[in-house]
Amino acid sequence: MSRRKRTAVFSAAVSACVAGCATISTSDTARTAMEQMLVSTAVDKSLERVDFRPFAGRKVFLNTDLLDCVDAKYVIGATRQRMFHAGAELVDSADAADILVDVRSGGVGTDHNESFVGIPELNLPAPIPISIPEIKFWSQSRQTGTAKLGLVAYDKESRRVLGQGGTILARTNDTNTYVVGIGPFKGGSVRDEYREKDKAVPGTPPAPTAIAFDTGSTGSAPWAGETGVRLTGAGRDGAGVVPAGSVTISP
Repeated sequence: MSRRKRTAVFSAAVSACVAGCATISTSDTARTAMEQMLVSTAVDKSLERVDFRPFAGRKVFLNTDLLDCVDAKYVIGATRQRMFHAGAELVDSADAADILVDVRSGGVGTDHNESFVGIPELNLPAPIPISIPEIKFWSQSRQTGTAKLGLVAYDKESRRVLGQGGTILARTNDTNTYVVGIGPFKGGSVRDEYREKDKAVPGTPPAPTAIAFDTGSTGSAPWAGETGVRLTGAGRDGAGVVPAGSVTISP
């Protein structure tokens, strides 16, 4: 064997000995992000059908004692946000309020179902026991999020109901489809929505890389500029009023 061949064999042997592999460790949360988005989006769609504008300029207390569901904190936060945007003055106690609003849940959660077109698994009996595996030409798994919420508002002093109140219901879905084993082809209302929201608004600057806080008493951050965000103590501009929907509350 020539010297060149011996060198090549030795190099290959060394490479084989020192070859290795790497393992990447991953983990998942107890609830998937998609499950949480199905619920939160259904909650948002439900609350979009409530007209909170009659609460503008009124002191409102949101009572959540009757709210018993998954992601209850999100329901509370989303409801408060829409009240703020409508111009309501939210207070921390019923004694300080003019209007009391009860929010309740009638069903907040997810469901899952699967369907397919093909041949189910078959087990033929004797004398010729044969097992035929399941064959799917088309299959789809579908997860659905549901949010049914109820709202009623009443005067603190007279206990008179303000408006009719009512219940609101919204559903969202996420689908994964396979065709002859090829897929998944992903779809559903949640994916369609965040594809739209992922698009930047024309004319908006890129996301900042630094954050500065300014309450109006300390002045500007020393390095504040185009890449900084300033959160000030200025009042609301009144934008973002929730459009009227199926539940109208009239103080």
